[in-house]
Amino acid sequence: MGRLTRPVLSTERLRLEPLTDEHTELLVELDSDPEVMRFLLGRASTREESLAWMPRRARPEADARGIGYWVGHDAAGSFLGWWCLAVDDDDPDTAELGYRLSRAAWGHGYATEGSRALLSHAFETLALPSVWAETMVVNTGSRAVMEKLGLRHVLTEVRSWDAPLPGWEQGEVRYVIDLAGWRARYQDV
Repeated sequence: MGRLTRPVLSTERLRLEPLTDEHTELLVELDSDPEVMRFLLGRASTREESLAWMPRRARPEADARGIGYWVGHDAAGSFLGWWCLAVDDDDPDTAELGYRLSRAAWGHGYATEGSRALLSHAFETLALPSVWAETMVVNTGSRAVMEKLGLRHVLTEVRSWDAPLPGWEQGEVRYVIDLAGWRARYQDV
């Protein structure tokens, strides 16, 4: 995958390390949980589907920019899930914030804590002008994380899908935070 330029990121409870091919089986297991994939596929991913996503998760051009995917572990070393600042192919001056956690990690604030570490990296280290995230309107848990982080809702859009998931008709939402918004919220934290 080339030389890694993404740093290891640490928080009070998490260690986020750059995702590599060595983490493949952890991601296959994570994606095999239908509840984890409920708002993405509406079912568990097959092993083949998870493996097909690995090239997107391990893009050398992202790594060269200091963005990409990280896997997270708690203080005991247990795998919790992944977080990302993914390449936006339409706008190289921004990145997409994402996260996918195991069910055991839900409800403990890990999504917010890990995402805050990635946003800090995006704005304080990489000086990105903005970061965005999106999810289904009905994914209230993910939307709550975005709002806790200070991202603001900027768009709701109903899209066409070949295999629509329950709630598709309410649309997808996009949230954004820019450097000024980050500084206003976290400058003294």
